[in-house]
Amino acid sequence: MTDHELAVPPPDELNYRLRQHKLASDFGMFCLRTHDVSALLYEATRASAEGMRCKLCKVLEYRPAHDDFLVVAGVGWLPGVVGHALLGSGAESPAGYAYASGQPVISNELASERRFRTPRLLVEHGVLSAANVLIRGDESTFGVLEVDSTHLGQFNDADSDFLQGFANLLGIAIERQRLEERLHRNEAALQRALDYERVLVSEVNHRVKNSLTLVTGLLAMQRRGSSNAELQRVLDAAEARIHAIAEVHDHLARHGKAATVPLNGFVCDLCRRLGAANPLHQLVCDVVHVTVSADRAVALGLLVNELVTNALKYAYPDMVGEVRVSIRPSGGDHYTLEVSDQGVGMPAEDPSSRRGLGTHVVSSLARQLGGTVTWHRDPPGTRVVLEFPAERDGAARD
Repeated sequence: MTDHELAVPPPDELNYRLRQHKLASDFGMFCLRTHDVSALLYEATRASAEGMRCKLCKVLEYRPAHDDFLVVAGVGWLPGVVGHALLGSGAESPAGYAYASGQPVISNELASERRFRTPRLLVEHGVLSAANVLIRGDESTFGVLEVDSTHLGQFNDADSDFLQGFANLLGIAIERQRLEERLHRNEAALQRALDYERVLVSEVNHRVKNSLTLVTGLLAMQRRGSSNAELQRVLDAAEARIHAIAEVHDHLARHGKAATVPLNGFVCDLCRRLGAANPLHQLVCDVVHVTVSADRAVALGLLVNELVTNALKYAYPDMVGEVRVSIRPSGGDHYTLEVSDQGVGMPAEDPSSRRGLGTHVVSSLARQLGGTVTWHRDPPGTRVVLEFPAERDGAARD
């Protein structure tokens, strides 16, 4: 017997097996708590060596590209072995033989073995017997867990079962960790792609907004260069409508989204711009926190622009006043857009019978939204109401 290792088996076989069971149970809990593969490999070798009353234990990772094994973890070995030592496959080593056969291999007398060679590494450490089991998960085989002893006749089938239990836990833990690492890499790659997409979307919408702003500038120049009052009125209306569309793309650019707009921020920003152009009147905006598609935002923006501009222009010809804009849920997956004032009120004729471009724009946009628009005389003022359904895939509340 060497001075660094006790003879085996222990005198109390029951206590010996109970100790192995406790070590296996503790290692299972360790596998659940730990996400560091290096720590898992080391703890597997330490606990396996303790459970089998040996000083030497190692994990050998099979390297398909080289058809050999690398000692990736271990206890009891001389410096420079772990992380560097290589063993042959197949009959070149006990581990290679176990890996090739796919079965646990016990050799209680390495010197007389005919199945495989004894590697120099084992000879240099005085190893006389060895037990090898495969480390594998559900999808792949990682390598071999090997316990080595400097005594003859060290191991039996119960020891092999104990060691295989450790290897099974280790194989599942390694496979889980590799899966988590792949998921993290995939998540990181997906996040990079999403970030890049947001940059592109923001840039595209920023450029569209700039292009629309350029168009409104050209319209403004044409309006200023014309003495035709009717043409100036038409160009004013066109400029305001293009501004409303540009507002949508401005929000898309700022939020980095390709297809959705926060409706409350967009409509209230539009109202602030319209109010700034008409400082004598007060604009009040009350819009539900909901996200809508860009197409729907454009239609609603144009509607708000048309109705608010009309109210500011005609409701208070000789005085100042308030215009209110609201979009609220109205039950049954519907929403209500309402633009109201306390002005002079509508003319006697039905507004839907008018032939002006503004009326046609409002009616067309209402149909586009799948809704219906009604004009109400509410002395002293006017109230225009649009009832429209939520989008088919559902408007998302913030």
